[in-house]
Amino acid sequence: MTLTSVGHISTLWNLTFNNQHLRCVVYRDVDGLELRLESPAGVILSEPFEMEPRALARTRALRESLKRRGWEEVPVTVSPPGAR
Repeated sequence: MTLTSVGHISTLWNLTFNNQHLRCVVYRDVDGLELRLESPAGVILSEPFEMEPRALARTRALRESLKRRGWEEVPVTVSPPGAR
């Protein structure tokens, strides 16, 4: 099977703290899905990702852990189709 759509699929969450920004994003590439924790400076974490309850729970736990340390939620904005 050939993937016809490669790139950004979804932003799961955005956080900010002292003018620093993090976002948790799911991408699709030729090898499948990839989860990335990104800042404006670059990719902090990148790993294969499967849309399953345990993987999604792990991203929620990371978000909650950062929020306990003072990070604040920023609304995820919806981009038009094809935008990155």
